[in-house]
Amino acid sequence: MFSKTEYMNRVRRTKEQMAITGIDVLLITNPSNMNYLTGYNAWSFYVHQMVMILIDEEEPRWIGRKQDANSAKETTWLQNKHILFYTDDFIQSPVKHPMEAIARALKKAGKEKARIGVEMENYYFTAKALKELEKGLPDAKFIDSTLMVNYLRMVKSETEIQYIKKAAVIAAKTMQTAIDSIEVGTRENDAVAEIYHAQISGTSTYGGDYPAIVPLLPSGTRTSSPHITWSDRRYEKDDTVIIEIAGCYERYHAPLARTLVLGTPSDEVRDLSEVVLEGLNETLNAIQPGQTCEEVESVWRDSIARNGFYKDSRIGYSVGLSYPPDWGEHTASLRNGDKTILKPNMTFHIIPGIWFDDYGVEISETFRITKTGCEVLTNFPRKLITK
Repeated sequence: MFSKTEYMNRVRRTKEQMAITGIDVLLITNPSNMNYLTGYNAWSFYVHQMVMILIDEEEPRWIGRKQDANSAKETTWLQNKHILFYTDDFIQSPVKHPMEAIARALKKAGKEKARIGVEMENYYFTAKALKELEKGLPDAKFIDSTLMVNYLRMVKSETEIQYIKKAAVIAAKTMQTAIDSIEVGTRENDAVAEIYHAQISGTSTYGGDYPAIVPLLPSGTRTSSPHITWSDRRYEKDDTVIIEIAGCYERYHAPLARTLVLGTPSDEVRDLSEVVLEGLNETLNAIQPGQTCEEVESVWRDSIARNGFYKDSRIGYSVGLSYPPDWGEHTASLRNGDKTILKPNMTFHIIPGIWFDDYGVEISETFRITKTGCEVLTNFPRKLITK
């Protein structure tokens, strides 16, 4: 957990953005943003919960399910009087909705006619939730504030960078475990069990946390599909296996991907890996603060074009604090058209995979922008791996 001073600074910067957009109240339902502003950390995001930022109050308010209120007391810096709850009869009820309780709380705070920002494009905020808020607060004006806090999270503090570096150590340890566990005849699920153990056990000096994405482990022809997980299939000789995992520490992520061949790589996989590696290395070497995301992607695009390749999807995205189902921050992407300017202490996962109909190759790194270039935070041999 961070110092109260750091949390207060995050709230202050959030209020500055609220003032710019004319928002009186900001309702935060993304658990990553809730954690960022208050420290709240529990597996309770499957029910409705939120952090309320009132522009004229110094301290935020947390409101959620009654049995989760003690989690707020345990993990946040908030005073108990700012930890509110609704009762369990609101949970998954066909006749009432938690937003009714939240609307009442806002009325009690005198915000029934406020301009209220909500995170509309969000896994954790439903169409029904917005309709119930509108019904409970008919005189309020609701404004889409989906990425307001996400963008504030992009530039990390030094403590956050240290957390990501610890996650990167776990990522390297887990990647080695994955490679050691994947053998001809081994079931995919048994290899994943070892991966999970490595992710959670962490190191001898600090433990790991559950990553926001499960291990992605396509093999054989399934390497054409980057987001396939695993089965109970047994690995076969000359299988290509893509391993995409992350280390996680205090909810901060350092993703890492490598491609493994159990035997002799095909000519196609070997040649493709050389193209991916060349493009990745050239791109990392070219990164500078002040560049735009699309300028970074153009280095990669020009590199692979020399070998006759083209990739029409992004090659990376900002990363850091997150909860399931995604470790990305949903802000900047390394792709054509993204004019986000790179600043020191932004962190990215660069994953320039290329996939065809029956095979693919992924090799990735997590890096941060420095004052003079970029620092790769993950540390594992950057090559096509064979065993």
